[in-house]
Amino acid sequence: MREAMRLVLEGEGFVIEEAADGQRALSLIGQDPPDLVFLDMNIPGSSGSEVLSLIKGSPLTSDVRVIIVTAEGEEGRERAMSLGADAYFTKPFSPITLLQTVEQVLKPPDAEA
Repeated sequence: MREAMRLVLEGEGFVIEEAADGQRALSLIGQDPPDLVFLDMNIPGSSGSEVLSLIKGSPLTSDVRVIIVTAEGEEGRERAMSLGADAYFTKPFSPITLLQTVEQVLKPPDAEA
């Protein structure tokens, strides 16, 4: 799934850095906070909920936008959003859905709808 997402996003000009587990993700985010993180709630190592809480709870990374991408289904949406996720969608999804979600999350707050 990461590979497919990377190909779609790189094709649109995004620079992608990948982490295979929660600890690596937190390390990369702490070194150089990105504009956007895609986070699966079921990742090796730290849970997705823990990673999301740590990202949103740190003054250094609280502004990083986080999109949850998960196979958990809709039942996890409320929890993820309460922890600070900026968007939530379930696998499988289309490249168009991926790009629309990224566009929406990265839109400046003062941009017209």
